[in-house]
Amino acid sequence: MTLSDSLKADCESCFGLCCVALPFAASADFAIDKNAGQPCPNLETDFRCGIHRDLRKRGFPGCTVYDCFGAGQKVSQVTFSGRDWRRAPETATQMFAVFPVVRQLHELLWYLTEALTLDPARELHDELRAALDETTRLSRGDADDLLVVDVPAHRQAVNKLLLRTSELVRAGTPRRKNRRGADLIGAKLKGADLRAADLRGAYLIGADLRGADLRLADLIGADLRGTELGGADLTGSIFLTQPQLNAAKGDGATKLSPTLTRPAHWSVPDRPRRATR
Repeated sequence: MTLSDSLKADCESCFGLCCVALPFAASADFAIDKNAGQPCPNLETDFRCGIHRDLRKRGFPGCTVYDCFGAGQKVSQVTFSGRDWRRAPETATQMFAVFPVVRQLHELLWYLTEALTLDPARELHDELRAALDETTRLSRGDADDLLVVDVPAHRQAVNKLLLRTSELVRAGTPRRKNRRGADLIGAKLKGADLRAADLRGAYLIGADLRGADLRLADLIGADLRGTELGGADLTGSIFLTQPQLNAAKGDGATKLSPTLTRPAHWSVPDRPRRATR
């Protein structure tokens, strides 16, 4: 298994950690309230979701957009050596606390792995590899070590490298728009030229980006909940993650980089009807 494979969720090898460790509140994303450490009532004894195929219909669209970047199987099979919290209840509290730590480290591993594929940033590859190795080392620590990792400090150090990477990748595109952290909720950006734009941390909730050109745009941390991406070109956009895509609304005409998967709930454009005589 390659590192990139290990950063994709393998629910078959996980003890349903996202369904237990994380809290959620009754909202448009979840039909009920659930406290951290409390198993979701839909979680079955084999750690499968009892309503997986009908999550959206049953009021749990938030579950369909979540992705752990492979942290679930890492904690289940590596950190806790395959001991599940049901058969070994003494592990539960620690396991549930460790899971969000590893999830954050795995998200950083995703960004660093992508950064090392970007040729314009090759002058930073040695530093990026060192950061990747250190993040990997931290993620493989035992439970006690993981609980004392200063994740915000480590994230800050990695982010400095990712910022430099982004600048190098986007440098060759003229008229780059800087909308970093911008409030673009509900913005009408249909067909917009956003090539190599800095959209880091931008609020694009419900924005209309249909047909927009987002090639080489930096989308790290951008909030794409309900963002309309039908027909948009996202090939080569940098630091775009699967959870962001899962939260957006695209279609069969949305262009994606090969490392990302078209969400199952995205619509497929209607085929042109044949003319009748």
